[in-house]
Amino acid sequence: MLLSNLDISDYILLGALGVLFVVQIYWYSRYMAAVARRIRKQSVESNQLSETPGVSIILAAHNESYNLSQYLQALLTQDWPEYEVIVVDDGSEDETRAVVERYMVQDPRLHMTFVPYGARVGSTKKLALTLGAKAAKYDYLLLTDADCVPESNQWIRRMIEPLLSTDKEIALGFSPYFAEKGHVNRLVQFDTLFNGLHYLGAALCGHPYMGVGRNLAYRKSLFFESGGFTHLMNKKAGDDDLFVNHVATRENTAVVVSPDSYTWSLAKRTMKEWWQQKRRHLSVSPAYREDTKIRLALEPMTRGLFYAVVLLIGILYPVLSIPFAAAAGLFFVRLMVQTLILNVSARRMGVEQLNMLSVLWFDIALPLVSLWMLVVPKRKVKW
Repeated sequence: MLLSNLDISDYILLGALGVLFVVQIYWYSRYMAAVARRIRKQSVESNQLSETPGVSIILAAHNESYNLSQYLQALLTQDWPEYEVIVVDDGSEDETRAVVERYMVQDPRLHMTFVPYGARVGSTKKLALTLGAKAAKYDYLLLTDADCVPESNQWIRRMIEPLLSTDKEIALGFSPYFAEKGHVNRLVQFDTLFNGLHYLGAALCGHPYMGVGRNLAYRKSLFFESGGFTHLMNKKAGDDDLFVNHVATRENTAVVVSPDSYTWSLAKRTMKEWWQQKRRHLSVSPAYREDTKIRLALEPMTRGLFYAVVLLIGILYPVLSIPFAAAAGLFFVRLMVQTLILNVSARRMGVEQLNMLSVLWFDIALPLVSLWMLVVPKRKVKW
């Protein structure tokens, strides 16, 4: 089929495909590639801090005796002159308290408090973190989870640096999962990398909208002056992303992407566990700011339309036609650009890279999974 043989409907279809392709390439090159660019820039930067104020590390623990016995020591051996670790026991029924008390005998920087039994709130984790913040004696709060381990003893330094060297009040970090064998782990690796590049890249481009509670720092004064979790207590999740979505701005938010700033944890090992975790995270997305919801909808919407138009052209036109060749060409160019940006970012971040077929499969499947979770009625969400 020659260009002269195309009619107006052919041009409209090809034009729509071209616009969707440009939007997708722009989104990947500007937002998703921002983290890799930042890591490259940070590798030649060296911040000399004129002050090293105290830092309060806070983590909520619900039946976390095993993880605390494995990872608590890494929090107590950080290369920072003055800090404390506050563990908030959130109704544990295992040996959580005993494990922490054994460490407390050895290290006076470790403290423990607890959520009162029978507390009538929608989210005891938010209450736990609030109690931890109230107990903190320092203005710089660094949050993580009991099942997380820092990449290095420079974790505190890397996460707090931007709050000291600039006028920022929030520092967003990255928290990957350990790579293991199996399809579920590959799914988790892609989802974590994609979401990490998404929220960190958006923040680097001036549009912060979320963080992860496994690796997040902010000023204690900001937490209480903004009302903390007061307006979020009726929601089971959202102690990290909804709080950041509420208080983060272009001016007060920093992004930390150096690999020695990461915290690592074990990924869910079954599809059921991952499904429950993913659904819990998505359950709070309707409470995001309106501008955030629009931005979050734009990429998967243009992605879905791009695939739909490619499929439509593949059905309507013969293989040797210009529309078919154009659709196939743009499809593979987008896939190559996507795979290149994801893998360059993964390599610089020190996480597992993905082959092109895995990228294509997860790129199609995950938005459909998310849509299903948002549309189909949810079961009761547990912390």
